[in-house]
Amino acid sequence: MAMEVHALGPGIAAEVRGLRLWEPLASGDVERLRRLFGEHGVLVFRRQPLSEHEYADFCALFGTLEHTVRTDWASRVRPEIGLITNLKGSNGNPLGGLGDGEVEWHSDQTYMANPATGAALHAVELPAEGGRTYWTNLVAAYEALPERLKQAVDGKNAVFRYQKRLDKYKGADQKLPEEGRKRTPDVIHPLVHVHPLSGKKALYLDPTTTIGVVGMGEAEGNALLDALAAHAIQPQFVYTHNWQVGDVLLWSNGSLMHRREPFPSTDRRLMKRATIHLPADLHIIPKTFTSAEMAAE
Repeated sequence: MAMEVHALGPGIAAEVRGLRLWEPLASGDVERLRRLFGEHGVLVFRRQPLSEHEYADFCALFGTLEHTVRTDWASRVRPEIGLITNLKGSNGNPLGGLGDGEVEWHSDQTYMANPATGAALHAVELPAEGGRTYWTNLVAAYEALPERLKQAVDGKNAVFRYQKRLDKYKGADQKLPEEGRKRTPDVIHPLVHVHPLSGKKALYLDPTTTIGVVGMGEAEGNALLDALAAHAIQPQFVYTHNWQVGDVLLWSNGSLMHRREPFPSTDRRLMKRATIHLPADLHIIPKTFTSAEMAAE
């Protein structure tokens, strides 16, 4: 079958049909997929029964795969793959992370100095209800900002701290291996970036890790962050994904936030996640400043 592309949601998602991701893809199809991913930010592939090696090799077509700071969630088969699941082993310990509760609006790896902005999920087991994932378009959200908020946010930088997110996790998810803590000191990123393909500005937000705005008082900075986040998650900017077993979904964190709704703890859910360093000519790669650099400006 020839590749077909069908738009989904408010301008950020596209479903790609006609490809068997477990088979080698033609070079022309790979280049088209890379471009589509840069243009849309979310790519969906249905009915893909992949092994972990096949899944990881497909994701690696878009950039270098990363071993994330959550090594405790890593697959034993392919350590670049993380397990997002509420399943437990025979010893009663979690097999992965993020259980069955709600995962609040966030963007991945905002707390990293060199964030891998690409991510993917492969749906292996799903609950009977709940567990949907939502993405919001931060390019469209920026374009629709009231002028006063555009003026307030342009040129501003925020401080991102992973510990803030950890504090909201439950149980074993709160525990981070020591090597992970060493890799996640506070970092500073701009709140607005320019998309390399469209030339349009996009917000860069993560309410789960931002602790303030550089050069603004705590109350003033947090008020700005709260206003931006409330604006960005309005329904007109959001794509909702109803998962099916076999789905592979790729997204770019540089121009999106996402959240997951909870599902019954008695139901099983197993998602396999890849984290990808995407190319800067196709995707927003957030700039990073150290405290010393900010002080010198």
